[in-house]
Amino acid sequence: MNISQLAQAASSAAVAQADQTTTTLAWLIILLPLAGATILLVGGKVLDAFGHWIAVALSVAAFACGATLFTDMLGRPVGDRPLHAPLFQWMTLPGLETDLTLRVDQLSIVFVLLVTGVGSLIHLYSVGYMAHDEKRRKFFAYLNFFMAAMLTLVLGASYLIMFIGWEGVGLASYLLIGFWAQRPSAAAAANKAFIMNRMGDVGMVLGIATMFAAVGSTEFSAVNAAVPTLSTGVVTFMGFALLLGVCAKSAQVPLQAWLLDAMEGPTPVSALIHAATMVTAGVYLVVRAGEIYQHSQAASLAVVIIGTVTLLVGAWIGCAKDDIKKVLAGSTMSQIGYMVLAAGIGPAGYALAIFHLVTHGFFKANMFLGAGSIMHGMNESVNMREFGALRKAMPWTFITFAAGYLAIIGFPGFAGFYSKDAVIEAAFERGWVFGLAALIGAGVTAFYMTRLMMMTFMGEKRWRDDQHPHESSPTMVTALVVLGILSVIGGLVLANGIATWLNPAVGGTAHDVPLVHLTPMTLITLLVVAAGVALGWWMFRDRIPTTRTNPGVATLIGDNAFYADTINDWVAVKPTHVLAETAALVDSVGITTAVDDGGRGFAGLGSALGKLQNGLARTYGLIMVVGAVVVAAILLVVNQMA
Repeated sequence: MNISQLAQAASSAAVAQADQTTTTLAWLIILLPLAGATILLVGGKVLDAFGHWIAVALSVAAFACGATLFTDMLGRPVGDRPLHAPLFQWMTLPGLETDLTLRVDQLSIVFVLLVTGVGSLIHLYSVGYMAHDEKRRKFFAYLNFFMAAMLTLVLGASYLIMFIGWEGVGLASYLLIGFWAQRPSAAAAANKAFIMNRMGDVGMVLGIATMFAAVGSTEFSAVNAAVPTLSTGVVTFMGFALLLGVCAKSAQVPLQAWLLDAMEGPTPVSALIHAATMVTAGVYLVVRAGEIYQHSQAASLAVVIIGTVTLLVGAWIGCAKDDIKKVLAGSTMSQIGYMVLAAGIGPAGYALAIFHLVTHGFFKANMFLGAGSIMHGMNESVNMREFGALRKAMPWTFITFAAGYLAIIGFPGFAGFYSKDAVIEAAFERGWVFGLAALIGAGVTAFYMTRLMMMTFMGEKRWRDDQHPHESSPTMVTALVVLGILSVIGGLVLANGIATWLNPAVGGTAHDVPLVHLTPMTLITLLVVAAGVALGWWMFRDRIPTTRTNPGVATLIGDNAFYADTINDWVAVKPTHVLAETAALVDSVGITTAVDDGGRGFAGLGSALGKLQNGLARTYGLIMVVGAVVVAAILLVVNQMA
């Protein structure tokens, strides 16, 4: 039996076929938001008045389908939980038969609940946030499409189907980041995100093509079964190719530069991208492809290194920015770095990576939507130096944002305390360098988030005359309250069970996190976090100038995002311009000139020969005689030479 037959046999035996009800529910999770996007895009202006509620309702309906599937999975034995939900045979090519099939297992259902749950709250929040936007119907169509694409990504039963969702997420991000395309900065940010993600897609295509060439299938089960039989070189190539896609989609170094500019989109977009959808896709991919990284030490080490570097770079950027959304964007880079680091550790880290991904989805969506609430109340300003004392003017926003703040710094009992601390402990088990970097990142996170809280909510007001802060609309506050509650209890609910739930689906060996754990590492982490909080409070407790004065080298590096744009300009943009200009010069001077001059030459020759065509028989006779004499002379010379 060859590799392809072995893989297909293992795939067939690995996952049971879902019954008709389960199959219908699985496909409805994707089709409901996709239908909402279609209805809103083609329905016309008649839907302008209430179309947004259609999007909200279909998003909630998708969550209900996911919750029903989750409940059904809870009632089945562990070995019977993964199911295939086929729809139809998609395409048949020589050596490749691909069914349009979904895989519903413990990993995919966690993502379904996160995407549809948090996504529905973001939809609800957007009802108030986009209330006065004349293109609101289109915005909600794009939100629904974004959800449908992400759900396709996490539910696909093969890398090929996952790639459909992968590309759909890229398209949706382009449409939403550039939603206010009348702003040149927004249009440029959308292009930047789209182009940098296409760079990552090169790796995805190469990785998936290698799977097909080596295994004869791109189905997860088949690839996992075949990986141990493949050469280390092939497996390593697949791992690095997929990692390129991870770096682009999850904004990891060196393809992270698009993430800060993505803040040009409406704030609900930032929450959706940073919390529930796009940037989490890379973490999902590493965990889903865990078998590949387990059989390539080089590829898994690269994942760990990239996650470690990114968590420090993102935290540094968060310390330097005055734009509240960009502080949170740097924070997202950093927190995704923690997840990538955990996923790169291997079986002991897979469940921890997903655990932190879920809790991060709660508190980061909460804080991004809180930032949008602040913008609404502060005349769209994002400059924290113009804020201050907002805790009294916007009490609900302050309370919910504070819950997110305590969660992200890892305050005991809050969501991040359980998930991020577990990642730090696992990082030390992987190597003291990685553990120390994760520990330092926790301290820096506490510092820059305390800085954000002090500059935004505490101290004296620094508002402009045209700013009159006020609390947001009921729909916005409702979403904030729910996410604030999840930021508090999310870790408590998930800690003592999520590893047990995920391990069978991802081949993991992680342990559940005790609800009360006071290990030496926990105490050290809390001391580092406390030091970060104290430093942030001490530096920003007094009057904050409305303009920055004498920034240091470290601040300049962070504020310029490690000069990633400058590096990209020199490495990619300028060489591309030179290449394009050279090609244009060769085309105009070489090719165009040769074609034009050649054409003129043949035209002149044709004109000269045309003069011989005078219509006189005696002229033609003379030409024939001359030609005969020339031919005879040539033959005579050739004969003599012979």
